[in-house]
Amino acid sequence: MRSSVVPGGSRRLSPAQLATVCVLQFLLGLSDRQAVEAVRCRIDFKYAMALELDDPGFHHSVLADFRDRLAEGDRADRLLDLALARLKEAGLVRERTTQRTDSTHVLAAVRDLTRLELVTEAVRAVLEEVARTASHLLDGLVDEDWGRRYGRPVRLGKNPTRPKTRILAAGDDASRLMEHLHRQGPDYRPGPQAEALRQIIVQNYYRDATGRLRWRTADEGGLPPSSSVIVSPYDTTARYVRHGHIVRWKGFAAHVTETCASDSVNVITGVATTSAATNDGEALPGIHTRLARRGLLPAEHLVDGGYTSLVHMERAAREHQIIVSGPLPGNPTRQHRKNEGFDRDDFHIYFGRRQVTCPKVRSARAGTAPTRPPHPPPPC
Repeated sequence: MRSSVVPGGSRRLSPAQLATVCVLQFLLGLSDRQAVEAVRCRIDFKYAMALELDDPGFHHSVLADFRDRLAEGDRADRLLDLALARLKEAGLVRERTTQRTDSTHVLAAVRDLTRLELVTEAVRAVLEEVARTASHLLDGLVDEDWGRRYGRPVRLGKNPTRPKTRILAAGDDASRLMEHLHRQGPDYRPGPQAEALRQIIVQNYYRDATGRLRWRTADEGGLPPSSSVIVSPYDTTARYVRHGHIVRWKGFAAHVTETCASDSVNVITGVATTSAATNDGEALPGIHTRLARRGLLPAEHLVDGGYTSLVHMERAAREHQIIVSGPLPGNPTRQHRKNEGFDRDDFHIYFGRRQVTCPKVRSARAGTAPTRPPHPPPPC
């Protein structure tokens, strides 16, 4: 990674110095301006960065630029690879010990929008995008009414006035805008905001038998699954997820793996980011692949119930000889919570005879029809 040039001067700061500032900033909970002020005034910061006591410091925008460049491609992963290689040489981390992984939610840096606000803000985002690149394409479309509706970020709340009228107006404006831009032909190349608007229209509207635009509901037109629903026109990868009745967020999930052997210090060996709608167990193969590349596969991997599907536990043992330890997920169905119907433990499986017996004592062998007693019991 190249060094950063301080604005207004020719002096350069090494990536190691900027990384040190970022670590200290995180540990102390400082803003960019506070961190830069600490570099300028505090002796401990200057000592950690190997700076002279009279060093004037640098502009706070350098930290934001450094983080942006660090997030490009796989630079952060490569930086962790380098740090772990040095720790491995020093004997602070080694392969085939015990490691653990847990996930935490990461909030997307977007506003929490209702569906109507999402459509309206998506139209505004496309207008801003086109205005920056080819404003002449909006001639004949944007008038004073459009300026009032989309001239500033939308804030309608959960109970806007005349909701049905607003819903139809937003859908008509969105369709009209996309059709207008499509007619421009080779003069217009859709940007990311236009592509987001196209998907948002499909996810929130449908056309009835007469060709009129209608608002999607669970009963009319159907709603797409949350794993594919766009929640913001500015970050199309963020997703909405809910765990239970309390934890819910829009964004991503971060999976952090660390060593936890009793005879050594705890060291983070992997960080993976997935969509919030991705099941934790689906991230496990990727975590093991990264650890194998770094030569730091564990012998035992401690996880919670979100990771312990039988498929992924068997794959970890077969491909990497890893024992995945953790509680198996419970039965989340309504019948199980209310103690109605049958649980999977109510069925007796005889693997040797390839036979399954249900709670009503009817048995079935693989490839055969179930046997029926003279008076059939209630269906299983």
